[in-house]
Amino acid sequence: MDIKERVLGHGLRWWARHGGIAQFHRPAGAAGHVAGWVMGRRSSNVARNRWAARLLDVQAPEHVLELGCGPGVAVAALAGRATRGMVVGVDHSAVMIRQAGRRNRAAVKAGRVRLIHTPVESLALDGEPFDAALAVNTLGMWPEPAARLRELARLLRPGGRIALVSQPRCAGATAATSVTAADELTALLTGAGFDGLRTETLDLDPPVVCVIGYVSGRAARATS
Repeated sequence: MDIKERVLGHGLRWWARHGGIAQFHRPAGAAGHVAGWVMGRRSSNVARNRWAARLLDVQAPEHVLELGCGPGVAVAALAGRATRGMVVGVDHSAVMIRQAGRRNRAAVKAGRVRLIHTPVESLALDGEPFDAALAVNTLGMWPEPAARLRELARLLRPGGRIALVSQPRCAGATAATSVTAADELTALLTGAGFDGLRTETLDLDPPVVCVIGYVSGRAARATS
C-alpha cells in the first residue's frame, strides 16, 4: 500500500468515527461530495468496479444498465466497451449523478451515456430491452431486493445477463463472509428467474464476489 492509500485509509477511519460512513449509503451535500470523491479514487473501489465491468463482457453495440452507479467509475468502464451502444446509470443521490456526469462528460455529450436520478424502486424505463445489467455493492440498500430483481429481469432481453457484486464492508468481514454473500446473491437471482449462474472472486480484503446470471425462459415468459 502506498503513502496515498495509507493517508486515505486513516482519513476514512476518522470520518467513519464521526458519522461520515452514512454518506456512502445516502450521499448528500458537501459530505456526500467527499464520499463520492473517495469512491471515485480509492484504488480498491476502482479495481472492483472495473473488474465487474470486464466480467459482463459488454460488446460495442449493447445497451447496459447500472443500478447504483455512484460517481460513475463502472459507467466509464462500460461505456468504453459499449462504443456503439448505450450505458444508463441510475442512482438515488443527486450528488453521485453530478459526479458521474463529470466523469463521463464526453460520453454523455455523445449520447452514449444517460444518467438518471431516481431510487431503484421508482425506476421506469421504456425503449428496447437491455443486454446487461450491473449492481456493485448496492443490492443491500434496495427495498425488497427480490421484487427489484424480478422487475430487472423484465428490463433485460431474453438471454440478457446481470452481474451482482458484493464486497462485505461489515466489521470483521472475512473470506467466509464473502462466500455467504455470494450464496445470498445466488438465491436471490434464482428466485427472480435467472439461471446459468456462476460466481467469480476478486482477491481483495475481504474478497469481492460477483454472481452472474442470465434471463431464463421462465423470466422471459413473465415479461410477456
